[in-house]
Amino acid sequence: MTGVGLLKMLKMLNKPFYTIADLEKITGLGRNSLYVALKRWVDGGVMERVSQGIYIPMGENLPLEKIAAQIYLPNYLSFESALARHGILNMIPYSLTFATTRKTKKFILRRQGVEFRQISSDLFFGFEMKDGIHIAVPEKAFLDQMYFVCKGKSSLDLDEINLKNLSAKLIKGYSERFPEYVQRRIEAIVKPLGRTSRSPKRVL
Repeated sequence: MTGVGLLKMLKMLNKPFYTIADLEKITGLGRNSLYVALKRWVDGGVMERVSQGIYIPMGENLPLEKIAAQIYLPNYLSFESALARHGILNMIPYSLTFATTRKTKKFILRRQGVEFRQISSDLFFGFEMKDGIHIAVPEKAFLDQMYFVCKGKSSLDLDEINLKNLSAKLIKGYSERFPEYVQRRIEAIVKPLGRTSRSPKRVL
């Protein structure tokens, strides 16, 4: 199959990315022959290898977040990444961080780290669809981060967080579904906010 022929087929399928298994079915090539063809297509500017075993047509301007969100379902963008996206965290994280109910897993996409952190199904809530992916609301992203901080699996500099832009009421309501040790830690942080925090937003 020529590179042009492949691009035509991929355009009709319109998937966010293609795995080796996908490309085997699409091209009809065996695994070894496919690897040879993929090297030729990547070198020739037909396909882009975004990670091990993951390819997209060259020139597709898909945001990295959108590609990552399709790799390891179910998930939603949370933790430092969502906090930075909402303007709550005053720094840019090195990696994209998602919450998932599956095992924790890390990828490298376009030379950037992507981490899917496992949480229980009981805590898999508090997100909304935006720009084609599920993203935690600011308060839930903060709670997810603090949950991992309390477990000793992450850190958070509170001086870098715009706490006044968070809803104390929404945080309190969401925190009731977290373990008691997280609730106690959160209560000590949120209590001083009082009426200075933002009004809560309803999220289904």
